[in-house]
Amino acid sequence: MSAVVNAPFGSGVPQPLAVGHADRTVALDGRQRIGLDTFLAQVRGVAAALPAGLHAVNLCEDRYRFLVAFCAVALRGQITLLPHSRAPEVVTDVLAQYPESYSLGDASLAVMPPGHWLLPDMLPESQGDTPMIDAAAVVAIGFTSGSTGTPKANPKTWFAFRASTAQNLAALESLWQGHAMPHVVATVPPQHMYGMELSVLLPLLGPAGLHAGRPFFPEDVALALAETPEPRLLATTPVHLRALVESGVRLPALCGIVSATAPLSQELAAAAETRFGCEVREVFGSTETCVIARRRTAREDAWTPLPGVRLHPKPDGTLVHAAHLPVPVALADLVEVESDGRFHLRGRQADLLEIAGKRASLGDLTQRLLSIPGVADGVMLQLDDCGHRGVARIAALVVAPDLEEAAILAALRESIDPVFLPRPLKRVPALPRSETGKLPRAELLRMLGS
Repeated sequence: MSAVVNAPFGSGVPQPLAVGHADRTVALDGRQRIGLDTFLAQVRGVAAALPAGLHAVNLCEDRYRFLVAFCAVALRGQITLLPHSRAPEVVTDVLAQYPESYSLGDASLAVMPPGHWLLPDMLPESQGDTPMIDAAAVVAIGFTSGSTGTPKANPKTWFAFRASTAQNLAALESLWQGHAMPHVVATVPPQHMYGMELSVLLPLLGPAGLHAGRPFFPEDVALALAETPEPRLLATTPVHLRALVESGVRLPALCGIVSATAPLSQELAAAAETRFGCEVREVFGSTETCVIARRRTAREDAWTPLPGVRLHPKPDGTLVHAAHLPVPVALADLVEVESDGRFHLRGRQADLLEIAGKRASLGDLTQRLLSIPGVADGVMLQLDDCGHRGVARIAALVVAPDLEEAAILAALRESIDPVFLPRPLKRVPALPRSETGKLPRAELLRMLGS
């Protein structure tokens, strides 16, 4: 993969849109195999039909059509916008922020954005040379999830995507143990940066194929995997992985499971390895940095940085240096780096609490809440307003159909200091998790009535 990263940042060297032999499998649509030559012909055909503009929001549900549309937009010299949510109000807001923008998709929507462009049922094809993209061209803008505040825009160049894909391959290829290529089934949407890296860029720029669907329920995941030849790689989230483990569903043989978007507990990772007979490899990253580290969570606490990644702890976070980043990126995550370069996550500065001289973290408090028998889901957060002593209150939202609030508080008193007990604690039918399991802070505050 050295050819992927042989151009310096800012260079205008053209780079291929996709790699591999003309007949290699790019995607599986049901049981139909789509080769690289057909894929590139469809990219050229769709690119010629796209509306004029500078930016496009890609709302395709079908993962293969997302891939075609993403590449067609790049080939036209346009930039794909990847909002943190596909909710109509979020899409409308992003479109309003960017000049000459439009949305595109593969199906009619309940609320159609103005000027929405639908891909034709039969994708047009056009023959020609291998499409090339300027290495310095910005091809996508990803937006943070909003879980800690207002979503922020993060431009991604074609060089950056190629370099980060090379790093991901180096971190994951041992899972398929010398096979020519894996086939990726993903439960995470391609619009999310993790979904983009594992189920779009890996099949595009590395030796991998993708399954076009986005299965959600355990039975759907099993069906998609059954339609996929070995070796099979499942890219998922802790929320989906827990559902798979608890469902009792039988899955075809897997070469590995990759998890991201939220912390994966060691207990769940170990249970999944036992249940499905393969390694669960957790990856760590962000919209700002893409994936930067990995670990086998069932057996390891420390994270191993990907090749070329270096972390420098700061009092209020961490500075990340990497080959795919034009400048170091500051993250809010606090880390402790070992002598061999591996590191431990120690939470975020914003999550650290100090009340009455006692310290705790929201992440640890949330894990203690989730460990209570009968609690199906939950989250602890600190409110924006301060109480009469000038300390912002701690609140909790809990999904626990068979427990009363008093019983939950009583259980918490056994494991946390009373100064950190949530007030209020509110039971709710479900938490407003995004497609990747994240919890936007604004939605949590709305549920609390704050």
